[in-house]
Amino acid sequence: MASLDHWDAINKVSDVVQNRPRPLRDFDQIYMKTGDMVRQSEVVAAWASDKRLAFIGDGDAVSICVAYLHKRGVLGFGPSKVTVFDFDERIVNSVLRFADKERLDNILDAKHYNVLDPFPDPGRFDLFYTNPPWGEHNGGESVNVFAQRGFEATGYRGEGLLVIADDDELPWAQHVLANAQRFASDRGYRVSQLQQKRHHYHLDVEIPSCNLFLRALPGNVAPKQPSSPIEPDRLKNFYGLYQEPKVRYIRERSRPDYGKAPDTEYDVEYLEPKP
Repeated sequence: MASLDHWDAINKVSDVVQNRPRPLRDFDQIYMKTGDMVRQSEVVAAWASDKRLAFIGDGDAVSICVAYLHKRGVLGFGPSKVTVFDFDERIVNSVLRFADKERLDNILDAKHYNVLDPFPDPGRFDLFYTNPPWGEHNGGESVNVFAQRGFEATGYRGEGLLVIADDDELPWAQHVLANAQRFASDRGYRVSQLQQKRHHYHLDVEIPSCNLFLRALPGNVAPKQPSSPIEPDRLKNFYGLYQEPKVRYIRERSRPDYGKAPDTEYDVEYLEPKP
């Protein structure tokens, strides 16, 4: 594998960071730091080379990074098709805007979708990626919901990558990681690789995350019902303590100056006219 020009990669990823909407903490949107996004993009691009890759949510915008770095030759490998499924229209539109601006629309796409609903395109992807709500207060059930949609996206074949909390000092994080592996095993997947403590976030408290790679067992068979709504009893504390889903979609307000500070953020004081 050719060595990565990190300077060029960081500059390209900064283009992506400039494009993404600000996180909504009420929905557990917490963004990965830029340096870790560069490294994560290289990992994901190599893992998904020449494959059809579904992102089940993507506030970080790793999907854009992977497509952009490959298209611009910073990485010599990458997926053949990337599709983002997210309930936040701001994120969906940021993907579509960037794809149009940088002529990535043949590689990069996004669809407005809530994981509580049946998955719209079951079995059409080779791989899935998700960095879901980490499930501190629900034993990781929120992680499992996002993983389930990934399994459906790949037809219970292929591989997946879960990004979840990885902290030896936090008992809940260890239980979530174990529960995610158990949930995957019960559905015909095995852990193929675990990259520990790989990422850092814009959080008040430092909690790293890992890459948990899953691979479907040979001959794994999808359930007869390809996808169905998520049962209400799995939604307790979905986004945090006492934060059950009440919102189907986040809608974007019109912003013709996207990527620039809106005029609601500042006031202007003019120079005094010369006498």
